[in-house]
Amino acid sequence: MSNRTGQVKLDPEVIADAALTLLDEVGLDGLTMRKVAAALNVQAPALYWHVANKRELLDVMARSVFVSAVADVEAPRRGEDWRDWLIALAGRLRRAMLGYRDGAKVLAGTYISDESMWRTVELTLRTLEDAGFSRRRAARVFPILLHYTVGFVIEEQARTGGEYGDRDPYRPERLAELVDAQRFPLTAHLVSEVFVGDTDAEFADGLRVILAGIHAVGIEPAD
Repeated sequence: MSNRTGQVKLDPEVIADAALTLLDEVGLDGLTMRKVAAALNVQAPALYWHVANKRELLDVMARSVFVSAVADVEAPRRGEDWRDWLIALAGRLRRAMLGYRDGAKVLAGTYISDESMWRTVELTLRTLEDAGFSRRRAARVFPILLHYTVGFVIEEQARTGGEYGDRDPYRPERLAELVDAQRFPLTAHLVSEVFVGDTDAEFADGLRVILAGIHAVGIEPAD
C-alpha cells in the first residue's frame, strides 16, 4: 500500500514481502537491510523503525512463510489418522519453504510470535493427546517434527540450489560415477534413492519413521 506521495507505507509485513521477493535473486547471504530498503525505494534507516536488524528481518520473513503454510489448517477430520494429519501439516511447511530460495535457512533459528503459530501448536498437541499421548510427551513432538522438516529442506535446497553450475555433483549422471556399484551395490542403491529419487516420498518416509518411534515411546507415561 502506498501513501499519497506514492511511497510504500512500511510495516513488518510489507518489509517481509519485499525481502522474500529479493531472496530469490540474492539468496540469504546476499540479503541486506540496504538492499531491502532499495527494493522498497526508501532509505535503510526507515526500516529500523519496524525491524531493528537482520535478525529481526529474518523473524518477520519466517513469520510470513509460516503463516502462509498453516493458513486454514483445521483439526483432523473424523476418522483421519493422527500420523497422516501430522505428515500433511509438515508437508505444508516444506512446500512453503521450497517456495523461496534458502527458505528453510530463513526459518532455521528464527522466533515466530504469531497467533497462527500458537493455534497450530495447540491443534498439534490436542491431536496428539486425542491419540493417547500424555501432555508432557505431546509437548516434545512439535519441535521434533519442526526441526526435521526445516533440516530436510535445508539439505534439499542445498542439493538443488544450482551454485555448482556444470560441476554440480548432485546431477544424476555425476552421482552414478561416485560409487562402484559392483563393489558397493547397497551404497549405490542408497545414492540413487536419496539423491535422485522421489524427494516427496523420502520426506514422508522420514516422517513416518519418526512418528513410529514417537508412538513407540510416547504413549506410555514418562519415567
